[in-house]
Amino acid sequence: MKSTKFLVLSLLVVSMIGLLVLPGMAKDASQYKMVLILPGPINDQSWNAANYAGLVASNKDLGTKMEYVENVQASDFESTFRNYGDRGYDLVMAAGTQFDDAALRVAPNYPNTTFCVVNGATAAAPNVKPILPKEYEASYLAGIIAGYTTKTGKIGIVGGFPNKLMIRLLNTYEYGARIGSPNVEAIRAYANSWSDVTLGKQMASSMIDRGADVLFFYANQVGLGAIQAAKDKGAKFIGFASNQNSVAPGTVVASVYMDFGSMYKWAVSKFLNGTLEAKVNEVGVAQGIFKVAYSDQVSDQVRSLVSQAEEAITNGELLKFASQFPEPLK
Repeated sequence: MKSTKFLVLSLLVVSMIGLLVLPGMAKDASQYKMVLILPGPINDQSWNAANYAGLVASNKDLGTKMEYVENVQASDFESTFRNYGDRGYDLVMAAGTQFDDAALRVAPNYPNTTFCVVNGATAAAPNVKPILPKEYEASYLAGIIAGYTTKTGKIGIVGGFPNKLMIRLLNTYEYGARIGSPNVEAIRAYANSWSDVTLGKQMASSMIDRGADVLFFYANQVGLGAIQAAKDKGAKFIGFASNQNSVAPGTVVASVYMDFGSMYKWAVSKFLNGTLEAKVNEVGVAQGIFKVAYSDQVSDQVRSLVSQAEEAITNGELLKFASQFPEPLK
């Protein structure tokens, strides 16, 4: 009798152990191997810093153990992807649309690894699953502030590279600026760099010398040089991607920044529960990932206007909102 009971108990234990390791059984978040690949340093006070903050939030609030590697150059994109694919990583995230092509080329060789490009514009089944923050929504808000900040009617705008997403972002920024200054002149250029601080200072100085009194640079570290030039020459700057108000108080009048903590948690949660799709997964104002940090140089009237614009974007009524302002508010 004892031996029979022992046999039954043993079978139950074996069955329970088997259930714990059934294929497809969800793992604990900390058991997934994840990494974030960054094109620049985590202390750039812009794009890379914002993405790193997203990683930190995911690890803290979701219990993941995502790693990171910074300053990965374009020539190393594919080899870095392959490195983590070879090591069996479950999720490889990469910060920037410049990683799109490398992800598409490498992903077919690692079907068990999900490649998620942040700000990615190209998806491919089954495992290239980008997330695309609708940054043009944020740049529209930044443009509104710029339109009410300029005194000369000239603004300087610079993007890192003239890709499709950047062009749309700068177009929308200029569109937003025309609410406050319908005849504004936008001096536009592209740095063709994400890291040349000296170039940023030179470009900004040139724009200021041509009459631009409000600058907007979305070019990572290049923008830090632009902020310095604005400070030196008495121009104003609209921060973007991360909260840059503290970089040069009095010069940076406001920052429209991305709450990458919320965005990363949104994306990583979708990966963990299996709902991150092989499509361009868009996220924007309606999902609460963009925030505005104001200095005391921005009036309550303009702040209210930005809030109204956020509501209009959320409700799909942006064109209706913009049509209210054929002339600038006085």
